[in-house]
Amino acid sequence: MSPRLLHQRSLLMQAVRSFFYSRDYVEVDTPLRLPVLIPESHIVPFASEAQFLHASPEMCMKRVLAQGSTNIFQICHCFRKGEVGRYHQEEFTMLEWYQTGGTYFDLMDECEALVCGLAGFGHYLEGVDGETIQRDGRKISLARPWDRLTVDVAFQKYAETTAREAVKQGMFDELLVTRIEPHLGLERPVFLYDYPVELGSLARSKKGDDSLAERFELYISGIELVNGFSELVDPVEQRERFVQEISVARNLGRGESAMPEKLLDDLELLDETAGAALGLDRLYMILLGLDSVSEAVCLNEEDL
Repeated sequence: MSPRLLHQRSLLMQAVRSFFYSRDYVEVDTPLRLPVLIPESHIVPFASEAQFLHASPEMCMKRVLAQGSTNIFQICHCFRKGEVGRYHQEEFTMLEWYQTGGTYFDLMDECEALVCGLAGFGHYLEGVDGETIQRDGRKISLARPWDRLTVDVAFQKYAETTAREAVKQGMFDELLVTRIEPHLGLERPVFLYDYPVELGSLARSKKGDDSLAERFELYISGIELVNGFSELVDPVEQRERFVQEISVARNLGRGESAMPEKLLDDLELLDETAGAALGLDRLYMILLGLDSVSEAVCLNEEDL
């Protein structure tokens, strides 16, 4: 990364912190190495001696909330084995935040405010004027409110099937990546929301329709930037979801995951909560007009 890009990344990092401080969030700093992780069948962790490097700070942050904190955020490095590509690195920088009393719709509003605020650093960022982003030869408007599209409508529109049928056929992820994501956020950012409940193991079931999860993802120029939930805080239901994730991981040959008992105990202490995770390297890549996440970090994995 050139000194100019490094300076811009530093300014953006400061702006992220200023955004949350201005909203009375408290910054936390939780461990990277844990004896037990949240069971997630689609994520392969790195072992670290007898422990693991975390894939996200979610478990520890929820335990901090259970101790009485309210709105908290964290910027940290996360680790996921085998996630390598134009928009992926096995080690990456995550912004994660939680607000008590909020829902996934509240977090969508906050995502808009955050990204628009960072884009307002237009006098530092080439190709960003605070109102539009240049990406792949097109202008993407940041005018609010951003588009919101349910998962099922997206599947019917772009994949010519329903989300429920895609899950049934084991084709959901493939269709999402190949048929749907390339259409998302090309003219303005879009929130894809209300996922099938099977694809939101940490998300609360939607009020009035328990076949759906109160989960969203934010897309800009076909790139997924944010994953957010109205958090599931029922320890009984969460345990059942974890059992399913552990079973899937076992069937995929990934060994046996331990149940995070301390997290389940702490869920009983949580009120309604919403949380989101944003890939900062991806966001900086988009705002700085870079081609891949490897260009948006101080030293990428190929430099080491």
